Amino acid sequence: STSLPEYFVVPSSLADQDLKLYSYSFIGRRMPLWSWNHPNGSALVRMANIKDVLQQRKIDQRICNAITRSHPLRSDVYKSDLDKCLPNIQEIQAAHIKLKQLCVNEPFDETEEKWLSSLENTRWLEYIR
Repeated sequence: STSLPEYFVVPSSLADQDLKLYSYSFIGRRMPLWSWNHPNGSALVRMANIKDVLQQRKIDQRICNAITRSHPLRSDVYKSDLDKCLPNIQEIQAAHIKLKQLCVNEPFDETEEKWLSSLENTRWLEYIR
């Protein structure tokens, strides 16, 4: 995938051949990417959706098993579909535009309360939280 970094962390139990084979199953060939590690061994792994719904469970299970085997405490993987609870890129961009308009174009002769309400209506603070 051209959108992934040149080097990234992969569970040691996942063979290179498997990784290459699985990459074709993900939208944009975006393999799971180990994004963050906690001192207790927990990890945040981000991955794109799998194209083939029939293969999704099989591939997902193999990758989750590899991640579990790589965890120091062999903790199970907790999965969360963030697409359902996070704004998409267009919503974030729209909020940023509203924020810029508010900060650059809006006169400050209005009451502070109204300005804070306008800031809240941009949803920018909600999104960056």
